[in-house]
Amino acid sequence: MSRSNQIIAIDGPAASGKTTVASMLANRLGFVYINTGAMYRSLALKVLRAGIHPEDSAGIERLLKTTSISFTRGPEGSAFVTLDGENISDEIKSQEIAQAASVISQLPAIRRYMVSQQRKIARRGGTVAEGRDTTTVVFPDARYKFYIDASLYVRARRRHRELRARGVCVPLYQLMKDLRKRDLADRTRKISPLRKDPGAILIDTTNLTPEQVVERIEQYLGDSLRREDNAVGLDGG
Repeated sequence: MSRSNQIIAIDGPAASGKTTVASMLANRLGFVYINTGAMYRSLALKVLRAGIHPEDSAGIERLLKTTSISFTRGPEGSAFVTLDGENISDEIKSQEIAQAASVISQLPAIRRYMVSQQRKIARRGGTVAEGRDTTTVVFPDARYKFYIDASLYVRARRRHRELRARGVCVPLYQLMKDLRKRDLADRTRKISPLRKDPGAILIDTTNLTPEQVVERIEQYLGDSLRREDNAVGLDGG
């Protein structure tokens, strides 16, 4: 898949596996990778470092003038996010940052700015973007849309493993409770709520590994491109 104007948009709830899948897919295709949620968490980190309240829209807007958020791929292929040139991938995984990002993402002016930046990044070429409103708001005209989901229990187990790997111990039942609350908040928020775009392909990752999910997406992309090529051949003779 080498067309430079392709955008692959992926949405889904927390811990559904979309971040891992999107990063792997972008790496395989040689595409630009955008984690929209990580961008808000990166901004939240800078906001808290600066002592600005997450609801202070004017203060955050001023901060944006000297803020640079980008994604870089390491030698082994993994992607990490940088804030003003600093790798802050691990630092933005805390609950404090997540809560601040949730507040910041509700500010209309900040959201408009971030969406414009995400679209600007995508202009560089083929892009894999993921988040919770990527298919519906950020890239509503994306050629390829996917919605990745999994059972609540499996998502909680995945989050449990992630936290344990970082030395953080949280009971599984608590993680299930937190995810259920997060799902409700994401789906009922006034600005850009989480929802499946009617045109998005649903992939249930409950019993699939990230590699299997990526393979399914690649299979769909291949079949879709072949259909497009056949149509061009018929129309163009």
